[in-house]
Amino acid sequence: MTMTDFALHLVVEDVPAAVDFYKRGLGAQVTRMLHLPDGSIATAELTVDGLQMALAAPVPGTSLATPRSTGTSVAAYRFIVQDADAAMDRAVSAGATVHSPAQDAFWGVRTGEVLDPSGHRWAFDQPLREIPVEEIEAQLAAMFGSA
Repeated sequence: MTMTDFALHLVVEDVPAAVDFYKRGLGAQVTRMLHLPDGSIATAELTVDGLQMALAAPVPGTSLATPRSTGTSVAAYRFIVQDADAAMDRAVSAGATVHSPAQDAFWGVRTGEVLDPSGHRWAFDQPLREIPVEEIEAQLAAMFGSA
């Protein structure tokens, strides 16, 4: 088996609102919409700079739920960007909330995180400089104690 692509399938509270957020906040392009007989959207398929995404509402009787409904986000999705502050500003202006303000990190990036309206965590990493592994590990040891 060969894996050639990666796509996210996100459960969102309101598919049309999520499509609007991802278009305005992340620059997503809609590639396909699948509708149910009542006209509601079953799945919205989008791309963001080549990343494939599918958005769907929670389905009763399954374990698929939004982070907001469960009270936690178990993953952070990271974009490598040229300007972390501008990416965060764009997401916030589209309806995201700041989870962690953009700041320069000891591992050589400027990074910040937002929560989208359904509670999914998105990080924007702007590479600043290459840091030697030993220097990063020394910082980690100082933060978390030596083994």
